Amino acid sequence: MTAMSADTPKKAGFLKLLKAVFWSFFGVRRRADLESDAAQLNPLHLIAAGVIGAVLFIVVLLLIVRAVVG
Repeated sequence: MTAMSADTPKKAGFLKLLKAVFWSFFGVRRRADLESDAAQLNPLHLIAAGVIGAVLFIVVLLLIVRAVVG
C-alpha cells in the first residue's frame, strides 16, 4: 500500500465538480475555492460538466419560453 505524499493533492469528487460548475455559471467564486479546484479537479471533467450544464440551461430556457408563449 502506498501513502499519498503531502505534495500530491487529493482528487475531488463528482459533487465538488458539480458545485464548481454551478457557482461558475453565476460568476461567484472565492479565490481559495478557485485555487483548490485548479489543484483537485480534472480539466476535461470540468469542460464536459460545463458543456452539459450549458445545454441543460438552454433546454430549461426553451421549455420556459414555450410554456409562456404556447
